[in-house]
Amino acid sequence: MLRNSLPAVALVVAVAGVATAQQTDEDQVRARQRISMMEGTLERAVSIGAENLLRRMRAVTPEAPMLSGIPQVRGFRLDGYGVFFDVGVPLMRLPVTWPLRYMSRDNRDLEALAAEFRALMTQSRMDAQSEQQFGRLLRRLEVQAQGVSPLRNPAVAVSSTPPAAASAPPAPVDPALLDDPNQGYTQEIKAALIDAMIENSGPLVIGPEEWLTVAARDNVPRDPLVPGDTADFSTLIFRLKGSDLAAFRSGRLTLEETRLKVEVREY
Repeated sequence: MLRNSLPAVALVVAVAGVATAQQTDEDQVRARQRISMMEGTLERAVSIGAENLLRRMRAVTPEAPMLSGIPQVRGFRLDGYGVFFDVGVPLMRLPVTWPLRYMSRDNRDLEALAAEFRALMTQSRMDAQSEQQFGRLLRRLEVQAQGVSPLRNPAVAVSSTPPAAASAPPAPVDPALLDDPNQGYTQEIKAALIDAMIENSGPLVIGPEEWLTVAARDNVPRDPLVPGDTADFSTLIFRLKGSDLAAFRSGRLTLEETRLKVEVREY
């Protein structure tokens, strides 16, 4: 009787082993799919951060900066640690006309000042000599603002251009963006990645003591034509603990409070 039962037991054990192996394979496939979805999310986050910066830059210069490529993301599960994502961020290339931005801004200020003078001339009563002196001053302002061939006779401009048609003062520009656009680019990418980590990592299985880590680095290859190229590439590391993610999803932490929990390091 015992001899007859041994093959049946062996068959049951074998079937159970196959079922367990299949279940393990399915779990691995699903885990990989979740990581792949998060890769796409982080790529879109970089693109959104870049577009936010470029939109602000277009208010400063008609020639918008260009990106060196597209964002690239690869994710991995590290046993005993959590999930890690390597994010390649394209470099932002400023237009060749960017060094002229201050000159352009000053010219717009001069144009606005000339428009105010022009409007004042139409509203004030002057004798012939004062009007001529005032007109010469206005002409000097307009020529300096344009930096090109002399403008039409200011007396004609005064009579043909009503005050309401005068050019409006330039819109205010963020000084920090003018001084260091690359820093502005970094801040936009940083904010977009942190929010994506917090709000879109739900499908990932991260234990309370594990970490969700994102390493964002410049996605620019070194120039092979320049031996010993020492371009200064930087890497930002964002790390958030699984317990903090769980607290955010359960409502025990707000988005702003969770942002403060993110550890940020730069190398």
